[in-house]
Amino acid sequence: MGALPVLSAPLLLRSTLVELGVLVTHLLRYPTGMTQEQPLPVPAETTGADGSAARLPTEGRAHPPVLLLHGFVDNRSVFAVLRRCLHRHGWRHVEALNYSPLTCDLRRAAELLGRHVEEVCARTGHRRVDVVGHSLGGLIARYYVQRCGGDARVRTLVTLGTPHAGTRVAPLLSAHPIVRQMRPDSPVIAELALPAPRCRTRFVAFWSQQDQVMVPAATARIEHPDLWAENVQVIGVGHLALPVNATVAAGIREALATTAADAAPRGAVSVA
Repeated sequence: MGALPVLSAPLLLRSTLVELGVLVTHLLRYPTGMTQEQPLPVPAETTGADGSAARLPTEGRAHPPVLLLHGFVDNRSVFAVLRRCLHRHGWRHVEALNYSPLTCDLRRAAELLGRHVEEVCARTGHRRVDVVGHSLGGLIARYYVQRCGGDARVRTLVTLGTPHAGTRVAPLLSAHPIVRQMRPDSPVIAELALPAPRCRTRFVAFWSQQDQVMVPAATARIEHPDLWAENVQVIGVGHLALPVNATVAAGIREALATTAADAAPRGAVSVA
């Protein structure tokens, strides 16, 4: 145990330097994600005889659609690397959803997510989707699943650095209503602690001790007796780097590729 402080300082320095690099890269990429993504066009082979568009023939394929949901004051450009990774490994239908930076109510954002999920299901023919949420995006998706009946539509929810128990970082930002909803003592966090019997969604929460936005770091874990949740600790990865880290991406692919029959609850695991 005495070696931990010695090891944590280099990890913290390395993760901080990586965070700065990720921040600069993301700021350059940010304008490319400011507009809402357009739905994928329906291929010609799925067009009906009368010329009308039919649903994409994806039901029964290996992977359901994946929806990506960004964090606070961010946009879909944060998922550029993860999206390419998923496409390269066989996920054909990946979409990123922007919600307005002016959003002031997490509950309202969860309702909008629900509408988008219904639209994707109607368009693709899938009954359920998978969701990957970074930071606030993961909390919005969890609220939709747990409090708005979204467990009927979301098969697996993967969260990256999400304040499941609330975060105490940057008190000066509490003037923003949605930041207040991410505080440990907020009504939203209290709602998520309520019983959730028979919730059908599987949760996989990635968290890191080097995540300086999650205060304390373990708030990014899901600790709820009614939820089917697996907490995955990653080593040396900061908050901004979670969506672009190769090890995390591999873990996300594994989580999304795992079927319900194979995904027996395993509790907490760690990956380097």
